[in-house]
Amino acid sequence: MADYPPLGLSEGVRGLPGWIQCGCGDTPYYCEEKKATFPGDRCPDAMPDFTGYGNFMSDVLTADPEIYNRLKERTTSSGVTLAMCMKTGVDNPGHPHIKTVGLVAGDEESFDTFKELFDPVIDLRHGGYGPGATQPTNLDISQISNTDIDPLGKYVLTTRVRTGRSVRGFKMPPAISFEDRRRLEAVAVKALLKMGGDLKGDYYPLHGSRSYAPKPGGMPMEKEEELRSCGNLFQEPDSTLLLASGMGRHWPDARGIFHNNAKNLFVWVNEEDHLRIVSMQGTRAHPTFEGKQIKDVFARFIRACDEVQKVLRDEGYDFMHSAHLGWILTCPSNLGTGLRAGTMVTLPLLATRADFKAICGKMGLQVRGTGGVDSEGSGGTFDISNADRIGKGEVELCNTLIEGAAKLVKWETWLSEGKAEDVEKEIAAL
Repeated sequence: MADYPPLGLSEGVRGLPGWIQCGCGDTPYYCEEKKATFPGDRCPDAMPDFTGYGNFMSDVLTADPEIYNRLKERTTSSGVTLAMCMKTGVDNPGHPHIKTVGLVAGDEESFDTFKELFDPVIDLRHGGYGPGATQPTNLDISQISNTDIDPLGKYVLTTRVRTGRSVRGFKMPPAISFEDRRRLEAVAVKALLKMGGDLKGDYYPLHGSRSYAPKPGGMPMEKEEELRSCGNLFQEPDSTLLLASGMGRHWPDARGIFHNNAKNLFVWVNEEDHLRIVSMQGTRAHPTFEGKQIKDVFARFIRACDEVQKVLRDEGYDFMHSAHLGWILTCPSNLGTGLRAGTMVTLPLLATRADFKAICGKMGLQVRGTGGVDSEGSGGTFDISNADRIGKGEVELCNTLIEGAAKLVKWETWLSEGKAEDVEKEIAAL
């Protein structure tokens, strides 16, 4: 149909700005307005000029241009080219808040076929993770710290644990075809709908998607707005990072969200990764006892990962995983565990320090605003999470958040009690 992918654009996409529409059709993103003009299929003979660039991919190729010359004509067995993997890094020289990777995988084989580029990028992005390193896995819930991160119940609003998973046998979102994306949705949803107990729930395709027969046309717009307002659903691809990666193609077809009946488990389907599994509880409105129970959140997260994998295996599928890279995902920044354990916490006094983010960094934590990586804190409220993804197990990363968040809350409490000197002593000892 000319009014729907793959031959046309969906009605919802036709109402978006032109520069977004360019990335939601059937062809690689090309937008002169955004200077996104690198070919999405094959690399030009000459390496792009990376003067003024600031991502990890450009750093590696600038240091050794011969890598480009050796890899530019290679393809994986499923047809993924170097151009598909590096286009986002060429079209996006830098980012105002973070140093981007500049490289994505089009399929599982990309990490081997273009190993000469992926290995040094991964090493740089993760602060030292060489090609011989092994990724540990630890999903033992009994080893999660029992530390109460907010003893007074005054500061922590929500806690969440999320990761991504890729299903072996399918290309990744930057390169997957229209038909295979639909096949993947069907496989994933079948697995999700077999979960029982407190994980039992339903699947909701994005509004306008025509891929899922039980809900033709997708979920109602009101349902979509409700999920987005709570921060539980992804947006349309409104970033050139995503569009140049190829993740907006055929939008919104075969994308959606599963959530359990209690609305504390969410699984995104076919966004940046095949699956993004999110366990969370609490409310952004005010602190609650439930909002600080990170151990409960982690336990639910592990059970969901296990249940989905079990059903996939019964159907002849499995998650992508390797001893070196751990759980294999689209962006090298999420390799290893792919895990981000986070808490939304209000720290109005502590956060006024000029070195607030640096203090968190010393404890292995990352600070984001309430609206994600691009945002600032709102009213002294921040999203605090583990900074590392690779080289450490899931339990260790979750405990890093628990112990670090507990210290931040303790210091905030002390500052409210006029104990600034005690805070300074502990920070100095980090």
